[in-house]
Amino acid sequence: MENIKQLLDKEVQNRNSIDELSLDKPDPLIIAKRYNNEWISLICALFAYGNAGQIVKFLNSLDFDLLDSSEQIISKNLQDKYYRFQKNVDVINIFIAIHRLKQKSSLEDIFLKGYKKQNSVLDGILTIIQSIQEINPYISYGYKFLISKEPKLDKNGNIKLIGNSPYKRYNMFLRWMVRDDNLDMGLWKNVSKKDLILPLDTHTFKVGQKLGLLNRKTYDLKSAVLITEQLKKFDPNDPMRYDFAIYRIGQEKIDITNL
Repeated sequence: MENIKQLLDKEVQNRNSIDELSLDKPDPLIIAKRYNNEWISLICALFAYGNAGQIVKFLNSLDFDLLDSSEQIISKNLQDKYYRFQKNVDVINIFIAIHRLKQKSSLEDIFLKGYKKQNSVLDGILTIIQSIQEINPYISYGYKFLISKEPKLDKNGNIKLIGNSPYKRYNMFLRWMVRDDNLDMGLWKNVSKKDLILPLDTHTFKVGQKLGLLNRKTYDLKSAVLITEQLKKFDPNDPMRYDFAIYRIGQEKIDITNL
């Protein structure tokens, strides 16, 4: 695996540049870094599914100052906003949920309530999902898709790896918050980089298989954890330093034999 590590280390070095975040290379992190705010970053991450260019276009159309306005003003000013599975009422309700949560706590503190139990980012993700549901118990397909289902638990109360989605959008958000380089923002100081899990999407899933980092064919949370464990062999303290490079290899359809 040493040759794979050398390949990825080189790609990480090449990709760790603000030049990687441009309209020519769209990524929701472009919008998140513009504001450098945990709440806005969460919204950017939650809408990060589908075509990257369309994601950035939609996020660029949002007025995030509304998060500090009244719920009436939020509702009035988001009437024309919708994205794929989310109708305007779903967009309005996620803004309202974030608006309410902001009045009560920091997002990091909400996350830490779950994370600190076992230093598990999955427990922290569960706490965020539950907090959003509790603060605004609105129900629709689009809203539920946006905030994600609560992870399934085993009989001991632990989050199952098989049968749960990879929680790509939340894990990507955590990478933004916890890591600090030319790409990620590092706004959170109380979560260890070594505990992060790969934000597994179709690109990182396929590239992970091609690189021999994953032998499973199932796209689920267990696959995300298994790739993460392999990356920890390359860097036990910061395995997610490889995520963006692996993602770009897949997104740009780069032939890894030419790297």
